[in-house]
Amino acid sequence: MYGKSPARAALFLLGVQLTVFWPLAAVEIYTPRVLEAVNGTDVRLKCTFSSFAPVGDALTVTWNFRPQDGGPEQFVFYYHLDPFKPMSGRFKDRVVWDGNPERYDASILLWKLQFDDNGTYTCQVKNPPDVDGLIGEIRLSVVHTVRFSEIHFLALAIGSACALMVIIVIAVVLFQHFRKKQWAERAHKVVEIKS
Repeated sequence: MYGKSPARAALFLLGVQLTVFWPLAAVEIYTPRVLEAVNGTDVRLKCTFSSFAPVGDALTVTWNFRPQDGGPEQFVFYYHLDPFKPMSGRFKDRVVWDGNPERYDASILLWKLQFDDNGTYTCQVKNPPDVDGLIGEIRLSVVHTVRFSEIHFLALAIGSACALMVIIVIAVVLFQHFRKKQWAERAHKVVEIKS
């Protein structure tokens, strides 16, 4: 087939080489996957991305929500040059842009969490020509209180170590104080005996 036309064969091989060696243009999205937050508080839904193309005016960010108990997907937020908040629905006046496209950040803040905010939040970033790629997902669980996590354990360990250090320092200072007092009493007795 290509034996009759060397130019065609060369173009075909060039096309194969370009598709094999040229990096695929796809936006990569990074999210925490699972997030737990306390009812009534605010939470940052973090979504960062990487792209082969420089960030430009064509960048768009779309956030949607799928309730945990089922139901249709709902619009949360849209960004293209400027943030576009929802004008109605459950997220009206409860979501704000907290991203910075120049730093490859497409995060939002969700205010006044409610138990019916449990579900999956999706973050989709398109940065033409990079328009393909996976959609980032965050499964949010709204709870009464946050479970004891590694951060709490670390804070407890550091706090305990600091308290132990303070107790040791106080013990050393008291020991030195009583030791000096005993030396002073002995020295006073020696002076009295010699007198």
